Amino acid sequence: MNYRIITSILGRILVIEAFLLLAPLVTALIYGESPMPFVWTVLLTLAAGGLMLLTGRRASGGIQRREGFVSVALSWIVISLFGALPFVFSGAIPNYISALFEIISGFTTTGASILPEVESLPKGVLFWRSLSHWIGGMGVLVFMMAVLPTDDEHSMHLLRAEVPGPVKGKLLPRMRSTARVLYNIYIVLTVVQVIFLLAGRMPLFDALTTAFGTAGTGGFAVRNASIGAYGSPYLEMVTAVFMVLFGINFNLYYVVILKRSIRGFKSQELWCYLAVIALATLTIGLNILPMCAGFLDALRLSFFQVSSIITTTGFGTTNFDLWPSYSRITLVLLMLLGACAGSTGGGTKVSRFVIILRAIWGELRRQLFPRSVSRVSLDGERLDDATIRNTMVFYLLYTLIILGASLLLSLEGLDLETTVTSVIACLSNIGPGLSLVGPMGNFGVWSGGSKLLLSLCMLLGRLEIFPVLLLFTPAAWAGKRRQRK
Repeated sequence: MNYRIITSILGRILVIEAFLLLAPLVTALIYGESPMPFVWTVLLTLAAGGLMLLTGRRASGGIQRREGFVSVALSWIVISLFGALPFVFSGAIPNYISALFEIISGFTTTGASILPEVESLPKGVLFWRSLSHWIGGMGVLVFMMAVLPTDDEHSMHLLRAEVPGPVKGKLLPRMRSTARVLYNIYIVLTVVQVIFLLAGRMPLFDALTTAFGTAGTGGFAVRNASIGAYGSPYLEMVTAVFMVLFGINFNLYYVVILKRSIRGFKSQELWCYLAVIALATLTIGLNILPMCAGFLDALRLSFFQVSSIITTTGFGTTNFDLWPSYSRITLVLLMLLGACAGSTGGGTKVSRFVIILRAIWGELRRQLFPRSVSRVSLDGERLDDATIRNTMVFYLLYTLIILGASLLLSLEGLDLETTVTSVIACLSNIGPGLSLVGPMGNFGVWSGGSKLLLSLCMLLGRLEIFPVLLLFTPAAWAGKRRQRK
């Protein structure tokens, strides 16, 4: 294990975080608030980052697979430890564990909050809270590669460990160029959404923070009633459409926009994703029709909530916890499914779902025709056994984590819906669950220990389990001699 290069990467990440903290600092000054919570955080973050850079300044060698996974997992933990400080220093969330839960929820684009109300919080704190979604949406290591010189041959391991999804198509031969392309698309879509929101007369501060939450598919709002507070069907539809757009694989945007190819429109994952949204919107709309003013009103509420849940954003316009059982169960299933691979959304990813369905169909064919050769493919390309095995293991681990974490949380004695959906909401990076952690509730009902467990679930979900689990694997930290044995 190359400890120096890991320390150097962590130092770079903290310096970048200190730079990003200047945005909420300026926001606090604009609104006449004290900038000191951010000043102290910037100084502490810079000091820690500088010390790590000095420690790792003589790093030699490159980033191998082990260093890539460990660096990614540690980077997300480190930025969260320092990112929580503004909440504590400002008094918005005096308890550090609660503040840590809130910022991990922000960086992992989960949107689960312990705050009963947010409108009384300082603007600078609200801006940092929402900006954390935008930072975490595309990934902190991807951002580092986009703005700092990196070794493309070895930074590939960082990109693979942080970009979600089972299949990573290469956009460009150079990793740094790939990271820049991803962020350029990300920035353009964010700016376009801000323009559309401003056209609907949403205040600039609200438009920026809403766009940050939508782009990162996070869901932190600056109003207590989330998007429903604006009472504007136009703003609801703009937000819903952009949630769907940010839930699409960014590789497809590159293929369609930059390469001007229609190949991106032929993606099986894309059409499955859109079909699920259409089917869920229609069936939930029909299910909640007796509770609405009419069919169009039911479709509007259904489309917004389906878009919010499947993309794992978590914005709300209504209390869906009061909807009939079919609608609530469908939303829970959408939580587990999630958005497309390579998007900013969470969940298990639509591509994995497609792979599983094709693998099941292939196994059924083998049962009927033992001598037949069944190949699992996606978008016309045959998937190797390693990809299929990885998908199976991922689903197994996902299920075990839900069961294990739910069992531990049940020791607090809360109801079943609250317990299980808290884990699913955090592991899938959704935000709201059902019952006490539903749209009208919050995660403040959990104790400090449970918040730490749920924070771990959020990190596991955002980094897709393996990088975090490897931190607890002795082989990941073993020296070269031991590893060879």
